[in-house]
Amino acid sequence: MIAAQTTSYRPLLLTALVSVLLALASCAPREAEKKPDALALTAVSFSALPGWADDDQSAALPALRKSCAYFARQGDATRLQPAPTDSQVPGIGGIVSDWRGVCAAANQVPDGNRAAARAFFEREFKPFKAANNRDSQGLFTGYYEAELRGARQPSARYNVPLYKVPGDLVAVDLAEFGSEFSGRTIAGKVVQGKLRPYDDRATIERGSLKGKSLELLWVDDAIDAFFLHIQGSGRVVMDDGSVMRVGYAGKNGQPYIAIGRELVTRGVMKPEEVSMQGLRAWLKANPREAEPLMNANRSYVFFNETKGAGPNEGPIGAQTVALTPGRSLAVDRKFLPLGLPIWLDASHPDGGNGPSSSGEARIRRLVVAQDTGGAIRGPVRGDVFFGWGEQAAARAGAMRDRGEYYLLLPNAVADRNSKPSS
Repeated sequence: MIAAQTTSYRPLLLTALVSVLLALASCAPREAEKKPDALALTAVSFSALPGWADDDQSAALPALRKSCAYFARQGDATRLQPAPTDSQVPGIGGIVSDWRGVCAAANQVPDGNRAAARAFFEREFKPFKAANNRDSQGLFTGYYEAELRGARQPSARYNVPLYKVPGDLVAVDLAEFGSEFSGRTIAGKVVQGKLRPYDDRATIERGSLKGKSLELLWVDDAIDAFFLHIQGSGRVVMDDGSVMRVGYAGKNGQPYIAIGRELVTRGVMKPEEVSMQGLRAWLKANPREAEPLMNANRSYVFFNETKGAGPNEGPIGAQTVALTPGRSLAVDRKFLPLGLPIWLDASHPDGGNGPSSSGEARIRRLVVAQDTGGAIRGPVRGDVFFGWGEQAAARAGAMRDRGEYYLLLPNAVADRNSKPSS
């Protein structure tokens, strides 16, 4: 589930903008019935973090240092989003100057020294338990970097295109038209002066983009391509032996429909049977039904070639740094800033830190918010990057359960956000 890279925003005709805002306004009464999502923080101690003493925090330092390298290129007054654009309050991420001393100290911690790494985090940060209003439980999933086989030219074998962003795709950040639309985007195309929905997956699969020179490359398996759309990035081993890394460049703006939920609705699977491996096996075993089921997910992702990450690193995430397997987390940027260390406590079928005192397998580890994704929405929501290869795919596909997390704020930022523990 990989970061939204920069997408060009084109001016909309007045009629298109008016129609968008009217459509949003028509939804207001229904949305008002549900309490809006809101991040709530409660100050806690490090001893309150479940499993904190058992983790090797030094394994998270490479990820944090990558974020620090990004901060080093920013001005001191640069705010770490999210923060209201019309407010002078720095927000929970603070400003880059709040991180200068923290990052300098991070670079002085000896590599692989568990005790020194733990002491560093306990000295430079204060932990806060996160909640959505009063609910501290949220959904946590996993993702990985897929590996496909491909070619730069189509052939009988390589006949499934990966498309670049179409020139007529209009993507709009609605926050530019009012803070009440913060975190909301819309995409489509202008037809006769009006913004209309862009082609859905089924329409594109039928060939609506053919002949427009949008093919980035071709791969040899439609199911692999479908899961690449879900993951957002991957490695494509080309027919000449070279490797091209591809990443998310945009999407068509159509709703994302989880095919696992669709199979549950149809009575084909039970909720506990839904996993990435299970879905892939079902699609392979039911070729006639595979295409219609995949097309039920109307969302379609466009790609570009990504560079800058080494062969032993993950893809480039939303913070424009290479992701670290097991230590990078995708979050909702509407609520959390990128670069923030986070203590994760979530269920996982095969654990990762061993069983808890209750016997339940859990992942309890320090991660860094460095990515985002279309399905990652809410104040308590995360997607763990597990790496690449079969083992990473298995671990990522198996993770879909409830959990909690704790934000580690630099001391200067924490002092501005502290509230008495309830």
